[in-house]
Amino acid sequence: MKNARDDVPFSYQVKVGHISANPVEVHVEADTSELKALAETWNVVSVDDLSADLQIARWKRDGVRIKGRVQAKIVQSCVVTLEPVESAIDESFEQIFVPEGSKLARQAGNDAGEMLLDPDGPDLPETFVGDTIDAGEVVAEFAALAIDPYPRKEGIEFDGHIEDSGEGDKKPSAFAALKDWKKD
Repeated sequence: MKNARDDVPFSYQVKVGHISANPVEVHVEADTSELKALAETWNVVSVDDLSADLQIARWKRDGVRIKGRVQAKIVQSCVVTLEPVESAIDESFEQIFVPEGSKLARQAGNDAGEMLLDPDGPDLPETFVGDTIDAGEVVAEFAALAIDPYPRKEGIEFDGHIEDSGEGDKKPSAFAALKDWKKD
């Protein structure tokens, strides 16, 4: 069920009630207006292509697992020369959603009330409200996370920067400003 929301540049609404334990294969692809909106959102020159192959299935009793692979072709500005740089994104991802207020969304703590987080462990499930999840927003989020923040054109190095050694610096005298004040 495709539904373009105003606040999200790429949207693909999934009804939670229609999801079964057997994964459903879905292919989503951004159209021209969505590509343009994504380029503005991501602050890149252009997004030429964005598509994803998803597996959407029930997770535990009332959760939803969206697993997939997003591929995109974008054009960014080189941080050194400002020339266009083409980049390809190819990322696999997995996101779990649970209804708001679900016990599965809470992080277990210790006796002191501290949260214990494993940086290599799975992410906490995201929560959703209502009966729909926006799989397109998930796809766009994981694609955005894969964008190189400092793209450089092939073979370009940033070597024109000369660091000041500070040798010519001398500490100004506290009375230097008063010396010229008396001349008038």
